[in-house]
Amino acid sequence: MAQPPILSWEGLGLQQGSRWLLGGPERENIDLHVGPRDRLALIGRNGAGKTTLFRLIENSLEADQGIRKVKANMRIVVLEQDPDLSAHETLLDFALTGENPPEEYEVEAIAGQLGIDMATPAKGASGGERRRAAIARALAQDPDLLLMDEPTNHLDLSAIEWLESWLERYTGAFVVISHDRTFLKRLTNATLWLDRGIIRRKDVGFGGYEAWEEQVYAEEARAAAKMDAKLKLEAHWLERGVTARRKRNQGRLEALWKMRAARATMIDTSGTAKLKLTAEEDFKSKSVIVAKDITKSYEGRAVIKPFSLRIQRGDRIGIVGSNGAGKTTLLKMLTGELEPDSGTVEISRKLSGVMIDQQRSLMEPDKTVRDILAEGGDWIDVQGNRKHVQAHLKDFLFDPKIIDTKVGILSGGEKSRLLLAREFAAKSNLLVLDEPTNDLDLETLDLLQEVIADYEGTVLIVSHDRDFLDKTVTLTLGLDGSGSVDVVAGGYEDWERKRHIHVVGKSRGSKPKAEETVNSPATETAPAPVRADKLTFKEQRDYDLLPARIEELESAISRGEEILSDPDLFTTNPQKFANISKGLENARTEKDVAEERWLELAERVETA
Repeated sequence: MAQPPILSWEGLGLQQGSRWLLGGPERENIDLHVGPRDRLALIGRNGAGKTTLFRLIENSLEADQGIRKVKANMRIVVLEQDPDLSAHETLLDFALTGENPPEEYEVEAIAGQLGIDMATPAKGASGGERRRAAIARALAQDPDLLLMDEPTNHLDLSAIEWLESWLERYTGAFVVISHDRTFLKRLTNATLWLDRGIIRRKDVGFGGYEAWEEQVYAEEARAAAKMDAKLKLEAHWLERGVTARRKRNQGRLEALWKMRAARATMIDTSGTAKLKLTAEEDFKSKSVIVAKDITKSYEGRAVIKPFSLRIQRGDRIGIVGSNGAGKTTLLKMLTGELEPDSGTVEISRKLSGVMIDQQRSLMEPDKTVRDILAEGGDWIDVQGNRKHVQAHLKDFLFDPKIIDTKVGILSGGEKSRLLLAREFAAKSNLLVLDEPTNDLDLETLDLLQEVIADYEGTVLIVSHDRDFLDKTVTLTLGLDGSGSVDVVAGGYEDWERKRHIHVVGKSRGSKPKAEETVNSPATETAPAPVRADKLTFKEQRDYDLLPARIEELESAISRGEEILSDPDLFTTNPQKFANISKGLENARTEKDVAEERWLELAERVETA
């Protein structure tokens, strides 16, 4: 028998100015129900009202119609996309605020796992530090319902994987807004689709969303055709051409697979790109960046060990790794912005690049969209061809009427999209993208993938978005923090697969084979090594990560027991005593489960 919902909205409606943003008399009623173990992906275009819906669920915004029902004593916590830290001295000061402020030891325990110093001044904190502090604050409150708005923004891959692992163990419900397709596919079991003022729900995770979306649009189109009332349909999805776009993307993906296969034949076991053709000179003539044995160290630590790579015209290179692993250092050396300590980088004199950075530094708030794109005019040169500004805006999913809108009032996602529209218009043969997916919605990500696929030059991408890399790059440079750089033909999943093959080899006490060593890329012609221990990808990850997690839990349990040893705590602060007792109970349960899981996996590895 299904459990009753922990939160529901019946007949929800919200006006925005003179129009109804959600529900309203001309639309069907909005009924929303969240179960105690729901893992919901909230999908919708920028401006559809996703963050507004969060505020209605949290009850920080009053609806114009509808009835909200919440289970008694339920704790709802919001992980905001851009929390305001201006009133706080340190990240810890920020984390210990809220309606139900968490215990300091709980915050510090989570912060330690995320690798963030909570004593960092809030004023100078980076985007990644602010995001980690917000996560520590939210998770430490032990929510029954967790609302997450773009939780992976500004996080590196290791932090994203940690958050995924935490959410897999989490026993409450969550609703998440995210552009990270891999994150959504791994964690969600149902989808809320906010579209044209109504909310649809389907009990299928994000992996089934696109097929569902296409089915809904196809049914609406058939119904409209029968009624001879196509004009009643919203223009945006008709123009978008869902089915046509999917077919185009399939064609682009097939072309990408062919490019990866060709690129795999150019890589030798030392990580240097070579072309196995009779016309070696023809290969060299196509090279745009040639790095030979480049190195870089800071304060005695090797950030980049001797590394060589030949980048060809048309290559799409992805650079991945944790924060501090050396991604930006490598990118700057490859583009000539930073000199290597040793080795050489040769850059083609014909190379003219465009840099799109994660700070969106070119967006001036007092300028209009017209100013940004066309310096106040009506026409813009797009890759050497003259085009009207409004037509160019439409290509990037904007309403052409925003042409005289000031940049300062645009949303973060709209600013990012505007920057893409501006920079992709410039004629260039090298495109450098530094975390380009932050603040973009799923539609804009699809568009960005299309533009990159059609771009005739070379592309260098630093990103934590795994699905985006898998759909755009032909070659991945993976940094593990040791100074070594893996060169892998393919995307993020190809690099991740190679990493785990290497870890398995080490954990079993055997020397890795030639194709498994650092700096030796996998190729499509190489046979895939067979895992003797038969662990799945998720099992191998648990086997690798659980020992550290068990240690963290033991430390948290010790701190909690020390606090509870105060004989006066129960009488002076019963609420604190209750919170810590509950936290201890949860930590002990999790530790028991983790130990049992690891011992089971270890036994399988040892007996393999």
